[in-house]
Amino acid sequence: MEDFEALLEDHYLKYASYVILDRAIPRLEDGLKPVQRRILWTLWTIDDGKLHKVANVAGQTMALHPHGDAAIVDALTNLANKGFLLDRQGNFGNPFTGDPAAAARYIETRLSPLAKETLFNPDLMVFAPSYDGRREEPMLLSAKIPLLLLQGVDGIAVGMATHIFPHNFVEVLEAEIATIEGKKFSLLPDFPTGGTLDPTDYEDGKGKIKVRARIDIKDPKTLAIKEICYGTTTESLIRSIDEAAKKGHFKLESIHDFTSEEVEIEIKLPRGVYAEEIVDALYHFTECQVTLHAQPIVIKDDLPHEVTLTEMVQHHADQLERLLKRELEIEEGRLKEKIFAKTLEAIFIEEKIYKKLEPLKTDESIHTTIEKSFVPYEKEILRLPNKEDRDRLLSLPIRRITLHDQEKNRKDRDVLEKELAYVRKNLKEMRKVTVNYLKDLIKRYGKDYPRKSRVGEIVAIDTRKVATKSLKVGFDSSSGFLGLTIQGDKKIECTNFDKILLIFNDGSYRVISIPEKQYVLDGGKKLLFVGIADKKTSFCIAWRDPKTKLALGKRFIVDKFILDKEYHLIDSGSIDVMTSDPNATIVLHLVPKPKQKMTKIEVPIHTILVKGVAAKGIRLASRPVSRMTLSGEEKDLFA
Repeated sequence: MEDFEALLEDHYLKYASYVILDRAIPRLEDGLKPVQRRILWTLWTIDDGKLHKVANVAGQTMALHPHGDAAIVDALTNLANKGFLLDRQGNFGNPFTGDPAAAARYIETRLSPLAKETLFNPDLMVFAPSYDGRREEPMLLSAKIPLLLLQGVDGIAVGMATHIFPHNFVEVLEAEIATIEGKKFSLLPDFPTGGTLDPTDYEDGKGKIKVRARIDIKDPKTLAIKEICYGTTTESLIRSIDEAAKKGHFKLESIHDFTSEEVEIEIKLPRGVYAEEIVDALYHFTECQVTLHAQPIVIKDDLPHEVTLTEMVQHHADQLERLLKRELEIEEGRLKEKIFAKTLEAIFIEEKIYKKLEPLKTDESIHTTIEKSFVPYEKEILRLPNKEDRDRLLSLPIRRITLHDQEKNRKDRDVLEKELAYVRKNLKEMRKVTVNYLKDLIKRYGKDYPRKSRVGEIVAIDTRKVATKSLKVGFDSSSGFLGLTIQGDKKIECTNFDKILLIFNDGSYRVISIPEKQYVLDGGKKLLFVGIADKKTSFCIAWRDPKTKLALGKRFIVDKFILDKEYHLIDSGSIDVMTSDPNATIVLHLVPKPKQKMTKIEVPIHTILVKGVAAKGIRLASRPVSRMTLSGEEKDLFA
């Protein structure tokens, strides 16, 4: 059993490592996952300027990618919809609506000019055998643009995930220029779906971004959503709006999706509801506003690392300088070889070295003679000719030798010398060369990638303020029904956040949520108070002890309760008087007795202290009471 557990653990760790390194997490150097790199390399190898069927591209990519064609097609369509690396023809799906692409046999693609110019240079790439050993594939592309930041990336591996937001083409390259020049820069996401973003908590690419859809008010009864939040679709947005409306956050008459090339969702409002009133509610309760969390995990030095946005920009700026320097060094070597070849040819013909070869009979003597003949000119040439160089001289046709143009040869070498001097000058000014390269890319391609997301502070919405609605609750004393749909003799003005307090003549009370329609006079009770449970209003009640007929009273505030639970204010008897007016006076009518001069006693409400609802009542008089009434100004209990 222990061996089996160890085997499982070992295999699981290998699987997790494979998913992290070779499937889900991109490399820092070129910003690509393996399947994306293989697709791009396949398109490079078959590029002829024409469009290729996606099914054909997927089939050829399978020679490098050890998975099915469905995964390759999905990755390719996703890459094409990013808008940087692939030209496309046909239905590649709609990222706005979430509609899928057409079948791979119907759609076509090829590398974009930007991709061909900036991603491929076999002289700079390291190759390794493919999974079956039949072909070679690049371990990394020679990426001269930071695809990690331009395209963004989402990937879920085993035990980790990566989320990097897309950024604007021009702004990313300008940030690299600033880095090279030692200046500070500010770089913010730019989402293809547009919208307004608040970068307050972006934290150099490791924090979060608030994003809002663009909502236009077409007229007082119509709203139009023109841009949606990144990571959502019009389908998911409409679903969230419908759910919010069902929960009562706002009312809708209809909602229609007219999205095609551009987003357009039209919302019609019913009678009594106006566009300006529900905009904040749409932002708060639907996908019209979302918070996106960044998690920039990349593969660096064959291990997963969490990096900042600044680190990504700095790393790619350094990488670009190295790539451009290596290209210049390769070009320098190529020019030196060209100059060397033309110089050898000129000396070979002009100094008539070829005539020395006429009497020679063996191949060895011919090569020895050529080598010795060039020794006096060693300072004029790059090196003494090797066997390959000597073979090239020996293969010169007679016509080329007899028609040799000395002046043209000299001019060709001068042109090459000038090119070589220019390359060597650039090698001494690599920072300037790198900056000029980036500026040239901005000049030629920048207009194709305008910023789509606006940047602005998104003020937090007061949840209670947005969700608060004025309601009218009716109570019909004749039928005993209470609720929003009741047209009774009592009306309570309240909001949807309020609760209703019910106090009955038997001393019981309870607090309920606002109902549509509810019967509240259970057991034939009489309702003394119905109103908002505001936890502030003080009440005064008075009642008589059933045995002694002595008057009792107390003041209290209902400030704690459990909904729908029944509480009791008195132990026995029933409430004779009740008021919420602290200036009122309770009149106690005493039981008549012979020779009785005093027939009533007045007790001002303010003389009774406010205590908890569970407190016992205090005695209001020492003599029995026949009845109790109120005098003075008194508020309507139902107000």
